[in-house]
Amino acid sequence: MVGASKSETGGGPIRYGMVGGGQGAFIGAVHRIAARMDNDFVLVAGALSSNPERAKASAAELGLDPSRSYGSYAEMAKAEAKRPDGIEAVAIVTPNNVHVPAAKAFLEAGIHVICDKPLATSLAEAKKLAALVEKTGKVFVLTHNYTAYPMVRQAREMVAKGVLGDIRIVQSEYPQDWLTEDLAATGQKQASWRSDPKQAGAGGALGDIGTHAYNLARFVSGLELDSLSADLDAFVPGRQLDDNVNVLLRFKPVGKGHPAKGMIWASQVAPGHENGLKLRIYGSKGGLEWVQADPNYLWYTPFGQPKQLLTRAGAGAMPVAARVTRVPSGHPEGYLEGFANIYQEAARAIRAARRKGGKLAKDVVFPTIADGVEGMAFIEACVKSSKKNGAWTKL
Repeated sequence: MVGASKSETGGGPIRYGMVGGGQGAFIGAVHRIAARMDNDFVLVAGALSSNPERAKASAAELGLDPSRSYGSYAEMAKAEAKRPDGIEAVAIVTPNNVHVPAAKAFLEAGIHVICDKPLATSLAEAKKLAALVEKTGKVFVLTHNYTAYPMVRQAREMVAKGVLGDIRIVQSEYPQDWLTEDLAATGQKQASWRSDPKQAGAGGALGDIGTHAYNLARFVSGLELDSLSADLDAFVPGRQLDDNVNVLLRFKPVGKGHPAKGMIWASQVAPGHENGLKLRIYGSKGGLEWVQADPNYLWYTPFGQPKQLLTRAGAGAMPVAARVTRVPSGHPEGYLEGFANIYQEAARAIRAARRKGGKLAKDVVFPTIADGVEGMAFIEACVKSSKKNGAWTKL
């Protein structure tokens, strides 16, 4: 994670382009809403689909200049790098197999990258991309958006300050039900590419939502993973990638204390769950619980005392939560705002990079290329462990 200071503003909206996110896509629209929520970005170019006609039609719907609607990300990177008013950043919102080659093209063209997760389809290509990010010095943001929720930031700060004592147990779960049946067989776009190893990589539910559960556990706990034992299933007949994941975690020891243990469950075949991301952390002095479906609240239980409800903008809210809070207490704030917070952090980092010698402060955090590499290491370790009947596997 890296940070930027709140004072890193000004300079007008950042010109950005988008790869993917055209007609029929889901996450592209979310990114566009998030990017414009604080007027930090303006969309000026796009390679919105691998289908040229769909790309052209999508650009027209968004009001893009036809001359800046491109047939491929390679063409877009090359052309925009030559323009005096070319894009400063690109949002990559494609299936997983396009993330690395697209990011590579724009980094080599001197353009900052905001990329959806997971980072890649293999750990090897993720590491190569990380080396390129370091070489170019460009800002790279991975959109693990749940890290930007105010009460997630609050939980992280409470753990870091020792409010829970020594961390003992970390449990994260992310159940959904939308792939309970073979939706890909109907031609549904989102299901089709997520079920295809050539586009999604080695992980199905593991890569799509398991990486979110793991990233959230790491982000809040601050612990480093030592090893894991995974059991992956594909319950739907004929499905090539996993749709249910159970993982046991062993974290590296901190000080002289007993190493913390953890569990992750991610499933897309759990009827009754729409988007059930949940995190529980227990230490020697107390516990925390956060539920994404009710994100403005954080349950805190000091050991031996009644359970306490902490709210996003109420009494007990810490400055780290208040800083990324947009509306008064009691008003719902969630998914889109979390994404917007990631984009706001990205804008501060890019504006800092504009200035000669610009430095990033520590008060703002966002997921970087390092988080993407670790996510791929997590996926590969889980797949390896499951193939060996749950054998404990080092990350």
